[in-house]
Amino acid sequence: MTRRFAILTLLPLTLLAQLPPEKLKQIEQAISTEMSRNSIPGLSAAVATGSTLRWAAGFGTADLENLVPVTASTVIRLGSISKPITAVAVLQLVESGKIDLDASIERYVPSMPAKPWPVTVRQLLGHLGGIRHYGGPEELDSTRHYTDRITPLKIFQSDPLFAEPGTKYHYTSYGFNLLGAAVETASGMRFTDYIRDRIFKPARMDRIGADDVYAIIPHRARGYRLSASKQVENCSLADTSNKIPGGGLSSTASDLVKFALAARSGQLLKDEIVRVMWTSQKLRDGKPTSYGMGWTSGQFEGRVAVGHGGGQQGATTYLQMLPDQGIAFALMANLESARLNDMRDRIARILLELD
Repeated sequence: MTRRFAILTLLPLTLLAQLPPEKLKQIEQAISTEMSRNSIPGLSAAVATGSTLRWAAGFGTADLENLVPVTASTVIRLGSISKPITAVAVLQLVESGKIDLDASIERYVPSMPAKPWPVTVRQLLGHLGGIRHYGGPEELDSTRHYTDRITPLKIFQSDPLFAEPGTKYHYTSYGFNLLGAAVETASGMRFTDYIRDRIFKPARMDRIGADDVYAIIPHRARGYRLSASKQVENCSLADTSNKIPGGGLSSTASDLVKFALAARSGQLLKDEIVRVMWTSQKLRDGKPTSYGMGWTSGQFEGRVAVGHGGGQQGATTYLQMLPDQGIAFALMANLESARLNDMRDRIARILLELD
């Protein structure tokens, strides 16, 4: 996927639509404190209020060996924040009548072997389809490069279901691989082409795309992890082309916030289906799962909160929205297993003026 430089569109953010100085100071302090506490080398953040991207900035270092700073233009792996993007793609095709939420995934992915029970698109969007997650380090740390969305399905598609669909919540990136393949069948387009043309372009997201290990991606950060002795070291090698729809994209924080704004505004989906997307699904016994369709669904300080987190080799990320308050923000660290929860919650409280 081709990416265009976005320096001219990113630099004015802090000049034209600044957050109030006191809030900005509090947010910057919260980020700096948590980065120091958790040994995070670098972090990119962006905030929107209303319908406007208000602020984007970088902190720390994108490349420790070459002393490259993180900026608003820095690109970091998304991890599982790829899932909300895939969900929007699927639901666009539901709106256009090309995908039926309650149809078996086999209708759109003929290579999927029949299971004892049908696995529906709706169930896959909510991790209720019984599809397994990663099977071990050889899958989690895969270095094989895939050039299509069908071949990676062979990793898991013949395996038995984890549970009868609808009876258990079982988080799975592989389930979203099936959804990515369904997007290709229903649209007649390559998955990466579809999300570029139908999501990224309308939302003016010009720095997001597949995290291709062979591509030259301007401003891509290096990824790190903490050793057993808590020292920062390079993360293990991984080629995420085996799971692009579920965890194989990379982006700037600004583009993530633009995606959130476009999802909320009706630009990508009609309001009715956005509400369904953000509503928790339920197990067959009626218990809510706190997960809608590709998005987590819950509350923060009594307010509706939706979003997603991500974590993989060399990256930890969060996209958080408080849609009724018109708040969206993204945090992207180039450290795997980084503890961003406290930072996320502190920033949310600042933006809600609770602190």
